[in-house]
Amino acid sequence: MAEDSFLRFPDGFVWGTATASYQIEGAWNEGGRGPSVWDTFAHTPGKICDGTTGDVAVDHYHRYREDVDLMAEMGLNAYRFSIAWPRVIPEGTGAVNAAGLDFYDRLVDALLARNITPYATLFHWDLPQALQDAGGWANRGICQQFADYTAVVVERLGDRIAHWITHNEPAVHSFLGHFMGVHAPGLTDPMATFQTIHHLLLSHGLAACAIRATARTRPDVGLTLSLAPVHPADDTDEDREAARRFDGVFNRMFLDPVYKASYPDDVRQVLEVIMPKPEPGDMETISTPLDFLGVNYYSRHVMKYTPDIFPLQAEEVYPKGNEYSGMWEIYTPGVYELLARLKADYNPSRILITENGIPVPDGKDFDGKVRDFRRIRYVRDNLAEVHRAIEEDVPVQGYFHWTLTDNFEWAYGCTMRFGLVHIDFATLERTMKESGRWLAQVIRDNGLDPGASGLPFFPR
Repeated sequence: MAEDSFLRFPDGFVWGTATASYQIEGAWNEGGRGPSVWDTFAHTPGKICDGTTGDVAVDHYHRYREDVDLMAEMGLNAYRFSIAWPRVIPEGTGAVNAAGLDFYDRLVDALLARNITPYATLFHWDLPQALQDAGGWANRGICQQFADYTAVVVERLGDRIAHWITHNEPAVHSFLGHFMGVHAPGLTDPMATFQTIHHLLLSHGLAACAIRATARTRPDVGLTLSLAPVHPADDTDEDREAARRFDGVFNRMFLDPVYKASYPDDVRQVLEVIMPKPEPGDMETISTPLDFLGVNYYSRHVMKYTPDIFPLQAEEVYPKGNEYSGMWEIYTPGVYELLARLKADYNPSRILITENGIPVPDGKDFDGKVRDFRRIRYVRDNLAEVHRAIEEDVPVQGYFHWTLTDNFEWAYGCTMRFGLVHIDFATLERTMKESGRWLAQVIRDNGLDPGASGLPFFPR
């Protein structure tokens, strides 16, 4: 490789992969686990495109040692996973399920035995159904219940887990689950959507305080947001304004409360009737200082002014002639644009890329190998953009690929493959993809040559 083209990451850079409990664990009614909103949603006919559920998923609950071995084979030094609230406290409040905590005990010990640092997410959408029945995230009381659950988990695991993420993607859980109804709990209620946004953010602040009050040693506390650049479809005042409004709801609605202790004024003007009405002290709690910001980046949004779409008057469009995956446009410059914007507008002290990946069709060839070249190219190009941001003093200190194995991809069921490891969903056999082997080399080198793939051929 040419040294002048090699992109070396800083010493101590975190290389990991990320997963979510409902998408991989299975064992939905084992070990004392209670039902979650995703169990209810997935068991409802017509909600999941291929009719699958997370009942078994990839059976990580029983096969976690095999999966940890795969992480070690790739040389990962970190693993981001989520803890299932209904596995720990089946009813959401009240009795703690010791068997549920025992599972995470075993997982954490297995990771540490292979020198893999655990990063635990406390909520990745699988709310106990009992709490949803009581009003879910639209009910303000859930904020303290989440903090209480957090304290239970940290009390048990905080001697070995130092890195904590309170919530994963509150925007996605709010809008897809409560406004569009395509995720659990399947609501289409604008008022509940914005109550959910506020209560997720408020519960984040309460949980951050609970972690710091409970942990035996100083913890590392973050929040993971789904963020993306928003571009106008055309260079017109109308499209630029449509993009600004969408950016306000999708990005600034979550960044401003955390970093500026306020919701965006322009969003409040457009959505005044349904905007959250914070109680005294709420915004100070939400803006409790973070140790790091988790950034999930997949693609950009391109918005066109459309007057009959109320109230944002903005419609997402997909430019012709560009490359697309199974779910969105492949736009790798966006992660640099996003990181530069975060530094300029919010100046976070540290950033971790907590998810980045691509759903593309792949499968075993005649020799048993999975040659997922499009995934390698996507990751390579994103990493080059991340490195560019680091060179410009954006404090990015780690990268977690989404995801370890193919999994249950929410409403898409088992039709979208994101993994570095191929799953045969009939047998649950694991097979390392070429992307997993390629990333292992990147980790060994702590860097990459952006002009080469390291493979015999690499179509662009």
